[in-house]
Amino acid sequence: MKSKINYKFPSVEDLRKKAKSKIPKFAFEYLDGGCNDDVNLRKNTDRIRDIELKPKYLVDYKKPDLKSKIFGHTYDAPFGISPVGLQGLMWPKSPEILAKAAFDHNIPFILSTVTTASIEKISEITEGRSWFQLYHPAEEKVTKDILRRASEAQCPVLIILADVPSFGYRPRDIRNGLSMPPKMTFNNIINAIKRPDWLMQTIINGQPSFEILKPYMPKNLNLSQLGKFMDATFSGRLNDEKIKKIRDLRKGKLVLKGAESLHDVEKAQKLGLDGVIISNHGGRQVDVGQATVDSLKTILPIYKGKIKIMM
Repeated sequence: MKSKINYKFPSVEDLRKKAKSKIPKFAFEYLDGGCNDDVNLRKNTDRIRDIELKPKYLVDYKKPDLKSKIFGHTYDAPFGISPVGLQGLMWPKSPEILAKAAFDHNIPFILSTVTTASIEKISEITEGRSWFQLYHPAEEKVTKDILRRASEAQCPVLIILADVPSFGYRPRDIRNGLSMPPKMTFNNIINAIKRPDWLMQTIINGQPSFEILKPYMPKNLNLSQLGKFMDATFSGRLNDEKIKKIRDLRKGKLVLKGAESLHDVEKAQKLGLDGVIISNHGGRQVDVGQATVDSLKTILPIYKGKIKIMM
C-alpha cells in the first residue's frame, strides 16, 4: 500500500472535524448520525475500543504485512470502503472519488444501490473490481435487470442487504428535512450558503440523484412522488425464497450483509452464500441491538473456516 501521511490530518478525528467544517449541517449529520438516540452507534465504537491486545515482544520479528486475500484477490489491507447511500449529498462525485481511492490503494469498494453514481461508471473507474450492494427491489424485473447490469460490469462480489428491514427512525434527518420526501428548508439554505466550496461544487456538478435507479423511475418526479417511489420500490425484508432466487441468478460470489446472529449465518451457509458481513447498519436502523464486535465474538468461533466472515 502506498504510504502517505497528510500531516494536517494524521487521525480520523482530524478528518471528521475538517469534514464538518466543509459540509452543510444537514449533509454532515446524515453521514455522521445513527437512529433514535444513537445508542447503537455509540455502542459499536465504544465496544470495539474495549478490545485489548496482548503483545509478545521477545520473539523473532517479522515485517508487518497487511495484505489480505479474499474471494481470489489479494488486497493491500484487511479493510475497505463500505456502501453509503446518497454519497453525492455529502460531497459531489463522492462515489467516484472514493472508488478511485480504493482502486489506487488496492482495497475493496462497495457501491450501494441508493448512492449517486451508476454501476457502470464505478466499474469503469475500478476496472471491474468494485463490489455491489443490492437493496432488494419489490419488482422481480427490476432485481433481474440490476443483477444483469452488475454482471455486465464484472462486479466480483454481490452483497444482498438484510439489515434494513424497514426505514430507521432518524430524528436529525427529520429535523433537517432529509426524510422522504426531502425538503429544502430555510435553515438548510442558510447552512449551504455557509459552505461555499460545497455549494459551488454542487452547482457545477448538479443536484445528486439516484443514478442506479434512474432507468426504473418515472420521469419528472417531484419530491413527494420520490418518497412514494422509494417506498414502493424496496420490499425490505429478505427471506429464504428471495435469497434462493438471487442465488440462482447470480453466478459469482454472493454475500449477506447484516448477519448478527448464529441463526442468520447458519441460514446463509445452508443457502449457498459465500460470505457474511456482520453489521447492524452502523447503528442507523436498530438502536437497542448488539455491537457488531460482540456479534463477531459469538459467530467467529463457530463459523471460522466454514464461510467467509467480514465485519
